[in-house]
Amino acid sequence: MPQYENMVQGRFLRRPNRFIAHVEIDGQEVICHVKNTGRCKELLTPNATVWCEKSQNPARKTPYSLIAVQKGKRCINMDSQIPNDVAEEWILQGGLGFIPKTLKREQFFGQSRFDFYLEDQKGQKGYLEVKGVTLEEANACYFPDAPTQRGARHLQELTRATLEGYRAFVLFVVQMEDVLFVSPNEKTDPAFAQALRNAHEKGVEIHAVTCAVTPDTIKAAAPLQVRL
Repeated sequence: MPQYENMVQGRFLRRPNRFIAHVEIDGQEVICHVKNTGRCKELLTPNATVWCEKSQNPARKTPYSLIAVQKGKRCINMDSQIPNDVAEEWILQGGLGFIPKTLKREQFFGQSRFDFYLEDQKGQKGYLEVKGVTLEEANACYFPDAPTQRGARHLQELTRATLEGYRAFVLFVVQMEDVLFVSPNEKTDPAFAQALRNAHEKGVEIHAVTCAVTPDTIKAAAPLQVRL
C-alpha cells in the first residue's frame, strides 16, 4: 500500500500558479510543491485543511509537497503521481478479473506511452492507461477537471490497439471513497468524453476503482460504476 512519510497538517492559503501553494504550517507560511497540475479549484479553497509531506532533502527549494485535502467529510488524495502505484497493486491482486503474467510500466504503442503493458496467463497482450480522478460534485466524480488533448489521443491509440488484436484498458483511480459513479467531464472536455465513448464501442475495457484515503495512505477500495 502506498504510504507517505513525515506528514504534517496545514491550512491552505493560496495557489499563485499550478506548481506551488502557500500553506500555513505551525503558524508559519510556507511554499509547497503541488503534485497535481490540474485546476483543483473545488479542493484548494481558502482555509482548507491540507496535509503535506516534508522532504528529507535539505537542498530542495520547496521543503513540502501538498498531498491531501479535506473536503467536507472526505479526505481526498490529490497527488497525480500516486494513481499508478495504486493501479499496479490493484492489477496484481486481480482487479481486472485476472492476474497478469507480465506487467510493465511506461510502454509505447504507436505514438503514445501507456502506463502499463500486460499479458494474461494465456499470453494475450494489452495496454492500460490510468487516469487519476479528484473532481467530485454531488457525490459523483468527473474526469478531467481541465481539457486534455493528450487524454483523447491516448484513447484513440488504445482504440487502434484493439483493432490490432491487443486488449486495451482505461482505469479511473478515484482518489476518494463514498461516491456514486465516475463519468467523463462532458462540460469541460467534450472531445475526451466522445473519445471515451468511441473507445468503449470499439472494445476498450473501462474500469474504475475508489480508494480508501487517509492523510498518509491510499489504497484501492472498491469497483465503481462508470457512466458514459
